[in-house]
Amino acid sequence: MFSLHATYYRLLLILLFSMLLAGVCHAQEIPKQDTTKVVAPIDTTLDFNERVLKSLRQLSERKTILGKVVKSVVVFDRVDEEVKGLDAELIQREYERHNYKIVRSIEIRTLDAFGYSINDTSRVPRTFLERAGNTLHAKTKRSVIRNKLLFRTNRPLEPLALVESERLLRQTSYILDARIFVDERTTTEDSVDIFILTKDVFSLGGSGSYTPSSGSGRISLGELNFGGLGHQVRGSYRFGLNRPRSWETYGYYAIENISNSYISARANYFDQNFYKEKSFYLQRDFFATNTKYAGAAGLSQIQERILLPNQPNDTVLTYGNLRYTRQDAWLGRSLKFKSYNLGYEPRGRVILGLRFINTDYTVTPTDNFQNNLLMLGSVGYSVRRYYKDRYLFGFGRTEDVPAGTFVSFTGGYEKGDVVDRKYIGGEVSFARHTPTFGYLYNRVAYGSFLRDDVWEQGVLTVESLYFSKLFERGNWKLRHFLQGRGTFGINRNPEELLSINNELGLRGFRSDFARGTRRIVFNYEANLYTPLSLLGFRLATVLFADVAWLSTGNQSSPFKETPFRAYGIGFRFRNEYLYFSTIQILFSYYPKVPANGNINDFRFYESSRPYYDFPDFRFTRPGVAEFR
Repeated sequence: MFSLHATYYRLLLILLFSMLLAGVCHAQEIPKQDTTKVVAPIDTTLDFNERVLKSLRQLSERKTILGKVVKSVVVFDRVDEEVKGLDAELIQREYERHNYKIVRSIEIRTLDAFGYSINDTSRVPRTFLERAGNTLHAKTKRSVIRNKLLFRTNRPLEPLALVESERLLRQTSYILDARIFVDERTTTEDSVDIFILTKDVFSLGGSGSYTPSSGSGRISLGELNFGGLGHQVRGSYRFGLNRPRSWETYGYYAIENISNSYISARANYFDQNFYKEKSFYLQRDFFATNTKYAGAAGLSQIQERILLPNQPNDTVLTYGNLRYTRQDAWLGRSLKFKSYNLGYEPRGRVILGLRFINTDYTVTPTDNFQNNLLMLGSVGYSVRRYYKDRYLFGFGRTEDVPAGTFVSFTGGYEKGDVVDRKYIGGEVSFARHTPTFGYLYNRVAYGSFLRDDVWEQGVLTVESLYFSKLFERGNWKLRHFLQGRGTFGINRNPEELLSINNELGLRGFRSDFARGTRRIVFNYEANLYTPLSLLGFRLATVLFADVAWLSTGNQSSPFKETPFRAYGIGFRFRNEYLYFSTIQILFSYYPKVPANGNINDFRFYESSRPYYDFPDFRFTRPGVAEFR
């Protein structure tokens, strides 16, 4: 099967030229030294990166076709992102002397996606492509930036308001980076002027694929910042399918932070072969550490075909139809501890939450589904702080790493048409980050329904994530990731089974025949970030190893089964300024595959999403422990 991806054409050319250039660089002869002259000793400590780039630069200066190609795709004069201050915790110490001063003025400057630098404001677009790209891009409106700020003119500046606002801007999908400065030249004992600088990403993007052998393909389009207003629009269309319908479509529209309320609206529309959804939600999260109120309300109509239990030797999957309507609403309140220090904002919060979920089933595949009203209440304690780091998911831009502690207890009652049940659950998680050690996150969660003194539909989840400190040699950087996860079902319904597909277990693995009720997964990944920039994409190499155990039954141990494994290597290309910022091309090998599945031992595939993610320590909403 051969897919024609427009974006991947360039990437394949990149790989071809990279290998060719590596061979040319390797073939460069070292000039013989004139022993009759006194010469300075050769600097054997010259960085490998410098030697490679020097060879590439010399090659690009030649009047040959290859030299012109190298000059057009390799950027030699790249200025790396800002490094100073990134090992410090993202706290208010740099601004705490300005706490409770009156904000006199707020000046906002937004930069287009191409040719500008947030660290060097004198830089401007130089090439035709940069200017053309900015012409197609709608720059973020200053009113959108202003709506995300936690401070206002003619009001006292609250503790944490500056650093929290900068973090919120930086975590916005259509903003690459943000800086907030206090103008020290005009600062007085009781008032301040504030300057804000942001840089956009190129928010318009899309992708497509086509397979000549089957006549199938996919077209996707998206806009993260429609009209510079922060509206998000995404859609996709697949055609040429052979089961059971030849096409599928998906649409999404979202408006964030309506009228400076931090309330967002989103609508989803799925029309796929095995899943259909129409939904609409209004929601407000605990977006900052000092947010007092959060909540959401929404309605969804869902149709899906779910996998039913199969026998070990089955070669055909069995599905059942499920159709239901759900109304969902919750409200949360954050309470902070008193502080008698006006310049200090305590980070600990006690959070109370209440949620109602009403589900009406119209079609069910088994008798294990009943119409019900689920009422949940939660109490939690959260401590959140953020650190600045680099080269995690980005290629040098500032990234905010969450750390802290979270403890919660959830209780509830399900009023059903057939039976009534109680629910009990709890969660404990914490994370620590230091520049010398790296980052370590651990979480334990449990939840189960109780009916007539019998625990059912329970799940125990244990997970841990570690990434090492950044090892640097010149402009070459290396970081290791290690993740472990365990999910144990307790008296689950027969149709509720775990998978090890893709992000749930082995990356690139796809088989619905490998399922169970208990799962243990370990993942390792090494990322080598190179200084090369090819066609605007930064390049990193990826080496990974995944292993997963599956078992069925409430008492069986997953370790009694032979594990599924995946080993692979590949490339990651990232352009911070584009909508599809990351593209991964990976080659993997699976020593064990299901005998009745359709997966090959070797697989060459692409992915645009990161395999790991940072859990935030914010209270989201009372809920039932997930079994997936």
